Amino acid sequence: MIDVDDLIALVRNYNPRCNVDLIRRAYAYGLKMHEGQVRKSGEPYFTHPVAVAAILTEQRLDDATIVTALLHDTIEDTRSTYSEVAELFGAEVAELVDGVTKLTNLQLSSAGSQQAENFRKLFMAMSRDLRVILVKLADRLHNMRTIKSMKPEKQAQKARETMEIFAPLAGRMGMQWMREELEDLSFKVLNPEARNSIMRRFLTLQRETGDVVHKITGDIRHELEKAQIEADVYGRAKKPYSIWRKMQEKDLAFSSLSDIYGFRVICGSVADCYRILGVIHQRWRAVPGRFKDYISQPKNNGYRSIHTTVSGRDGKRVEVQIRTREMHEVAEAGVAAHWSYREGVRAPNPFAVDPAKWIATLTERLDEGDTDEFLENVKLEMYSDQVFCFTPKGDVIQLPRGATPLDYAYAIHTRIGNSCVSAKIDGIRVPLWTRLKNGQSVEILTAEGQRPQASWIDIVTTGRAKAAIRRSLREEDRGRFVKLGQELARAAFEHVGKKASEKALRTAAKMLGLADENDLLARLGSAEMPARRVVETLYPELAMAVAEEVDAKRPVVGLTADQSFRRAQCCQPVPGERIVGITYRGQGVVVHAIDCRALEEFEDQTSRWVDLHWHSGRHAPAYTVSLDITISNDAGVLGRICTLIGEQKANISDLRFTDRKPDFYRLIIDVDLRDVEHLHTVMTALEADTDVAQISRHRDLTRRP
Repeated sequence: MIDVDDLIALVRNYNPRCNVDLIRRAYAYGLKMHEGQVRKSGEPYFTHPVAVAAILTEQRLDDATIVTALLHDTIEDTRSTYSEVAELFGAEVAELVDGVTKLTNLQLSSAGSQQAENFRKLFMAMSRDLRVILVKLADRLHNMRTIKSMKPEKQAQKARETMEIFAPLAGRMGMQWMREELEDLSFKVLNPEARNSIMRRFLTLQRETGDVVHKITGDIRHELEKAQIEADVYGRAKKPYSIWRKMQEKDLAFSSLSDIYGFRVICGSVADCYRILGVIHQRWRAVPGRFKDYISQPKNNGYRSIHTTVSGRDGKRVEVQIRTREMHEVAEAGVAAHWSYREGVRAPNPFAVDPAKWIATLTERLDEGDTDEFLENVKLEMYSDQVFCFTPKGDVIQLPRGATPLDYAYAIHTRIGNSCVSAKIDGIRVPLWTRLKNGQSVEILTAEGQRPQASWIDIVTTGRAKAAIRRSLREEDRGRFVKLGQELARAAFEHVGKKASEKALRTAAKMLGLADENDLLARLGSAEMPARRVVETLYPELAMAVAEEVDAKRPVVGLTADQSFRRAQCCQPVPGERIVGITYRGQGVVVHAIDCRALEEFEDQTSRWVDLHWHSGRHAPAYTVSLDITISNDAGVLGRICTLIGEQKANISDLRFTDRKPDFYRLIIDVDLRDVEHLHTVMTALEADTDVAQISRHRDLTRRP
């Protein structure tokens, strides 16, 4: 374990004016609080906080962050309290320690909406003070470095969480070295065979070719000396996981990979960066499409550098990064460079971004929509690389890699995106799903009356565009959803003997945190919220009372003891719909939906009508409904449609094709359902699929008693 004097020496290397007394007191306090505690490896527990503090000294962070690292587990794992930490070390440190404690308790790898909500809390903590996540990242890095002492299943869980969340977050913050190490440590746990295979191939390659890194580094230095340019040159082989990912993405064998070596040239000025670029391109042939100028177009996290790939010694492709020393500091520390110290004072690095502005760009518009949308958008933003495109006027629009002209349109303005009909790239009209490339000039063509289409969701990649399209689609469908929601609410309230009045719905909306009763009805109609939840909110006792399973032999109310019944096959009524019975001599009562057209012939035979309604409670999935569906004639579509129905807990009892064309199929699917709400859930899920052109309830008037 690093002792206190060695830790202070690490801090003094970059901050001679550090508060030595504060660090000593924090070290002693942490050692005392964790006394007797051990890690899974058997080491004293306090070795971990000290190691985290040492990692943060590599980023030259301030005293408060170093002290927070020493104390970050005290409130959670010892008898220490927030008030005690605040009293001994100040409010700033106490707030940081408390923030790290709350992050530790978040289950970021949990499922569904809970994960989305935890992500929201993570970003809220980051927005208050970004140093909290810097400590948490260092904490995770040390835990991954020492993960071998944990149980195998725990190792796998932590490695997946690191690969999916913490590594991309470190990369998004500009701490590329940490991202690479976190990814490689996770890779070592999740796929050790693949990693060992790559390491063996590397050793074989080195034996065959010698020390390529040393040779190419020498070549670059020689060229710079000839041009009388002072610069430092460093080279390295890329991390095993980086190589593995490239092999998977490009479906290449190791022997086919060329740019597995990276080189970095660090110089004194921006002018020297471009001079060095010229020297390298004169000496070696540049690889087309592999040049990026992040000096003229910096990344959001402040990263600046020139990237170029050239065919180096023996035709091997190598990537060269060229940057100034100040740019290199930001490239190593990322957003953390804002707090970096040099010679005892905060170093005002001109390339370091303001953390408040950075977090604002990351979370921009991510608070629109529900929690699942938030999670999707956060992951899109965290995992994205960037492309830079130009407007016709020469302005630069920054987008994630894989973005389309639609993403570009929404990046300019939501109104432009909503009314987009076509696009031109470098003057040539292209489909809206075209993937944009660096340096292209994009022009968006719009038209009045154009509205976003549901298929656009699958075309765009940015969170902003997806949120805007979904919002527009919701507004467009709002009227239809409100009307459908009214019917669902009426049926649900009737189940408990209540009426879905405006006042009741308004009260329920308020209790559920919604704007008004129309907002509530729209959510019911769009299947975002089950009607049962509204009833349970207003009448919890009644809802529980009627939740019992209904006897499938007598599911309707209004029959006499000697009357049998069956559902009419023409309209196939299901629980939750208004119904009426028609008596048939010798056949009992046939139950029709109240809007069934077959009832017209009985208008003058009122004596045959029986007033019926469905029993309240939970019905068995025993009511067959026929759905008329038109789907694309593509491989795998029918299988996916059947899977979608199964995912909604519905059973397919029959399936028949009614029309076959080269580009589509039309078929009737019989599905066994519980009630009208179950029917609506299935139809909504199918309607949302991009390969479903049309869906409706199939009613056949020829199928009558």
